[in-house]
Amino acid sequence: MKKIFLNFCLFLFFSSVIFAEYNSRGIQDSADIRKDIIESWFEASIDELREKIPEIRANGAGQKFKIYFEEADSYYCIYVASGKSMDVNVFSEGALVKEQQIVYPGNLPGTWVLIKDKVTDKPLRIRYFFTGDSDVFVQVSPYGKVATADLVIFGEYAAKGVSTGVPFSQFYSASFDDLMSLTKKSIPWNYVLIDSSYYHGVHFMIQAIKNNLPRVVITDDAMYDENNCLISIASGTPMYEPEENSNKLFLSSAGFAKWIADGLVFPVSGGLLKRSPLIVQTVSVKDTGVQGIRSQSYSLFFSLDWIRNLASAVVSVYSGRKYVYPESGVDVTINPFASSLVPGNGTANTVSFIPDSGYRTTILKSLLYVLAATEPDTFYLGAIRETDKTITPELKTFNRCVVFFPYFKTDNTFDCKVFIEGRMLSLSDFCLNYPEDFVYLTRMRSSENFVLK
Repeated sequence: MKKIFLNFCLFLFFSSVIFAEYNSRGIQDSADIRKDIIESWFEASIDELREKIPEIRANGAGQKFKIYFEEADSYYCIYVASGKSMDVNVFSEGALVKEQQIVYPGNLPGTWVLIKDKVTDKPLRIRYFFTGDSDVFVQVSPYGKVATADLVIFGEYAAKGVSTGVPFSQFYSASFDDLMSLTKKSIPWNYVLIDSSYYHGVHFMIQAIKNNLPRVVITDDAMYDENNCLISIASGTPMYEPEENSNKLFLSSAGFAKWIADGLVFPVSGGLLKRSPLIVQTVSVKDTGVQGIRSQSYSLFFSLDWIRNLASAVVSVYSGRKYVYPESGVDVTINPFASSLVPGNGTANTVSFIPDSGYRTTILKSLLYVLAATEPDTFYLGAIRETDKTITPELKTFNRCVVFFPYFKTDNTFDCKVFIEGRMLSLSDFCLNYPEDFVYLTRMRSSENFVLK
């Protein structure tokens, strides 16, 4: 009990010290409003709440919040919602006109939500929304005499069930920074604290690649060598390039990824990457094992070898030191998630990274969000592990390459441009196209010193 009291004293101290820093990030805060409505709203029964009219209140900084109640099948929510101005269409004197109004959708940064059980009126959890993406939030839940906290990023738990050291009821009036202070050592806040000004290289490269996409003609097995001559990846022999299409680029999936890497290398070295170091095998399998036997007939790891060697080659050029793949540190192998939020089924344990396989596409959005926050202005080469179901038994192979450019927009919402085989896709479209597959990632630093040949 003494420990809980001590933690609460520290909690109150942090509330006063950090509040100015919290506001400096531009997130609205409703803590001073919430402390005045605990009995009338948060401790009221569902029958009392059904009779209530929504309220608009302002905090000490003059920022307005809307307090309202909504119910679902088995639970109900009490919102203290931040607002924003937006143009809405309204009828005025028989005509449709635009009018600026403040709206309170219930998921903007600064919004606080209490979720309670519909049958018992007992609190289930509190959610704090603090960034531009409403699927990224922190929540606290009652657990005995103290509250536990979770950090959720697009359905993946980056932290789950960590102790806050204080009673759940204290979060009725706690600011977001109070919560951060209490969990600064137990929640990986660096996964979600972002600055949209750090992505100049990513934006420059996205635009440059996008501008050149009309030149790309996807051609099996094609790449440009160190002399900018069109050759076969498999054999290294010259390939025919029609003179009438002199401005076109004939590139395979792997050749397209190399073309982007060459855009980084050329301004530094004055040349392009060679073929032979890029096809060096990076995966060892037993000759007598299933993969070893099948690799005698099929190229199982081609694009995995390619992106590892490609990223290592770029590191070598930039550092002025020759790095072979195992020494380069280009693999992305982080395991940032403890479990997944499964709608209707609670949670399921997650193994994020699998050696020589990578990550399931289902967690790519969450993963790339974390990478964009912790490795700003970095982009990622991907090797897609697909399953060929036309062969018995099924064959899992790395054949295609993809390139991801994750970043945060000026409103602090996450975005990621995906380039694959001469096309630019959204991340959601890419994941829809490869719903059951794995992607292995290697990293590269982006740069505005980027020239596509």
